[in-house]
Amino acid sequence: MSFAIGLAAGCFGGLIGLGGGIIMVPLLVELLHLDQCRAHGTSLVVLIFTGISGGISYGLHGQVDWKAAVLLAVPAMLLAAAGARLADRLPDWKLKKIFGAFLIFCSALLLLKPVLADWIGVLPDAVSDIALVATGAATGFLSGLMGIGGGTIMIPAMILLGGFTQHIAQGTALLVMVPSGFVGAFTHWKLDNVAVELLFSMVPGIVLGAFAGAGIAQFIPEAPLRWMFVLVAVYMGWRYVKVVSPDTC
Repeated sequence: MSFAIGLAAGCFGGLIGLGGGIIMVPLLVELLHLDQCRAHGTSLVVLIFTGISGGISYGLHGQVDWKAAVLLAVPAMLLAAAGARLADRLPDWKLKKIFGAFLIFCSALLLLKPVLADWIGVLPDAVSDIALVATGAATGFLSGLMGIGGGTIMIPAMILLGGFTQHIAQGTALLVMVPSGFVGAFTHWKLDNVAVELLFSMVPGIVLGAFAGAGIAQFIPEAPLRWMFVLVAVYMGWRYVKVVSPDTC
């Protein structure tokens, strides 16, 4: 079962540029009965391998922007540990509601990309760089907190503020998940929030799935990929918005 979860999450993540945490976390909780925090921590560990395999696949097709990757990864690494520590102590239902609303907002922005791109225009390099740094900081914190890779935040920001194509945004986001995910995963591991016994079957599944998903993505035009991303992000956001339980991690 854990191999199948990893395979599905990896294929899905590689296809649309996400780590797959939005699939892994619910499945780990519902099917394998992990508590929320252990699901978050375990997901982050596995997502490192999604980023490696998916990032390599996109990189071989020249679909990684290295400058953007650095601007996103450095602040993400600095704040990932803080997010992971908060996940171990604070009630997460309010944060999930806020994050869910944010995802839906990002999806709306992405759908309006043609109009917004004309309105925003081409940002000066300095402004674009600052926006990417801020995005990286938010990504790292929320990645550690929610147990996700952060592609749901990075991809819309890179497309709208950096002018990147969907494929390059996805490839770069997958690569950034490696260093930021490592920091968050290590913090969760120290807090005993990682189900180590599941990793031996989940990691091979997610590596195979990520390579397959990233390969399939090369044959799908940009517009359908964007719609796939939007549908997933809206679904994830709606699930978070509906959370009412005051349970803590």
